[in-house]
Amino acid sequence: MNQSHPVARKSLWQDLKRETQLFYFYRRYQKAFEGQIPFEEKIALLLTKITTSLAVSWRRVVKRALDVVASFIGLVLVSPVMAVVAIAVKLESKGPAIFKQTRVGLKGKVFNMMKFRTMHQDAEAKTGPVWAQKGDPRVTRFGRFLRETHLDELPQLINVLKGEMSLVGPRPERPYFVNEFRKLIPHYDRRLCVKPGITGLAQLKRHYDETIADVKKKLKYDVLYAQKICPYLDAKLLAMTVGSVILRTGR
Repeated sequence: MNQSHPVARKSLWQDLKRETQLFYFYRRYQKAFEGQIPFEEKIALLLTKITTSLAVSWRRVVKRALDVVASFIGLVLVSPVMAVVAIAVKLESKGPAIFKQTRVGLKGKVFNMMKFRTMHQDAEAKTGPVWAQKGDPRVTRFGRFLRETHLDELPQLINVLKGEMSLVGPRPERPYFVNEFRKLIPHYDRRLCVKPGITGLAQLKRHYDETIADVKKKLKYDVLYAQKICPYLDAKLLAMTVGSVILRTGR
């Protein structure tokens, strides 16, 4: 048959295409066998990383913008309440109304977290850092009310405005406990890839930490939040927090 015939040329083209595909798959197999990543897959992985990075960056920019706006408006609205709480704390027991404590934030950076003081002054002077517990004798009567209503956490809006915290995120822990948990819990630092928050998924789902098992369970929620972080999730968790405060079901 004359190879210049259209049918012959089409057949030759199909054979060449099939040979090229077989060679392409063979080379991919060779590189996979040798532990190499084909160039096309490298490009695909790079594009995936860039797309993911842009998506994460966009969500974090939106999250930070919402934090700034909400914390500023919140401070303006609750400033009269904060003034009353500060006076009440001072009247009940000696010491400053606002208590500052070193906490571990994003990527292990430490900062001073602010809260209304709920314990007697120098409550840990003799014991050192210890976990909070139900019916804690170190807590004052008014301090117990502040904890139940979460009013003790209002000064943390200043931390949010400064960029040290977010409205939603993992609970900021003290350096002493972070160092201990790192020894006992694999990959504990995964929760430090996002800013700590005033409220969060773990805080809503679990009670105060009393055992290492509690910390491990909370870590799962913290990691899950870091993976799913988005404005919609933050709004949902904030709404749940408001409901928890109103119904006094907070942990």
